[in-house]
Amino acid sequence: MGHGLTTKAGDEARLTLEAIGQGYRTIVAVGGDGTWSNVGNAILGSGVRARLGLVPGGTGCDLAKSLGIPPRDVRGCARIVKDGRVRSIDTGRIEGRHFLNIAGFGYDVAVLEESWNVAYLEGPLLYLYCALRQLGSFPGFSMEMTADGASEPKRDLLMLVIANARVFGGGFQIAPSAELGDGQLDVVAFGNMGFFSRLRIMQQLLAGTHAASVHVTTGRASHLTLRFSEPPAYETDGEWNRAVSNEVRVESVPGALDVLVPARA
Repeated sequence: MGHGLTTKAGDEARLTLEAIGQGYRTIVAVGGDGTWSNVGNAILGSGVRARLGLVPGGTGCDLAKSLGIPPRDVRGCARIVKDGRVRSIDTGRIEGRHFLNIAGFGYDVAVLEESWNVAYLEGPLLYLYCALRQLGSFPGFSMEMTADGASEPKRDLLMLVIANARVFGGGFQIAPSAELGDGQLDVVAFGNMGFFSRLRIMQQLLAGTHAASVHVTTGRASHLTLRFSEPPAYETDGEWNRAVSNEVRVESVPGALDVLVPARA
């Protein structure tokens, strides 16, 4: 049995590729969505059909919620690694990188950027504080979208979430009907709105009733092209990125990654 501890950015990929090179075909990652995304990308980049086991140990761990992986239960996760079944799940792909959970544009990226400047809070309190600050200050953004070849007019948005799985932000049911094996991405677009409407939509998002709002549109597509006025910042599984172009393509990659899930899931 091999093992390794990460000490700096990029270690997840290095350790994963080292393990695969040594013949291991089950890679168990303890962490959260960012860790699992980095390990998953390394597996996919290796060209080897290795299995990914998840042990929640980070702040969000949202992918685990969609897969039925128990939180705060190392023994239960060990049983899944030993006796669980292999499930092939879709990934999303954007600018050559895969995401396992979601890709986001707009407000949630601004919250992530805000968190870099707050050193006196951590965990859920940090996210809540930054989310409330950005509710008042984030100006919104304009975007055009083509989904499965159908073009839509330019829209002024607060946030765009492209979901491969159901949950994001530490527990928000952003796309309750998303399936990890349907070859589709769920698209959830929040129109730009005033401060008090933003407060209400966040309450609805927490309750999982946001899809009924007049400010929210939802859809599903296998591939999308997004056009911005300049290369946008975006996040994939909680990791910040800057696009190389003002046109960004996002697509589903069906059955790309093998993960270990509970036997009865």
